[in-house]
Amino acid sequence: MRIEYDRDTCIGMFQCVAEWDAFERDSDAGKAVLADSEERTEGTFVREVPDDAELDAKFAARACPVDAIAVYDDDGEQVV
Repeated sequence: MRIEYDRDTCIGMFQCVAEWDAFERDSDAGKAVLADSEERTEGTFVREVPDDAELDAKFAARACPVDAIAVYDDDGEQVV
């Protein structure tokens, strides 16, 4: 499972930070940061989700008020 985070879309409500500790608050930028991620395209960050964190990653994606976070299964299908 992987998670994709569009930092440009983020409005800094930080609900994702409350749901999964892979998201961190960057108060200076007013945006969340996805720890241990790679920037795939400008502003879009991707990382694998550990098996024991799949539920937390899904909650983080669902909590985002602007849909800046998407979760994909191993087949590439979007699940959140």
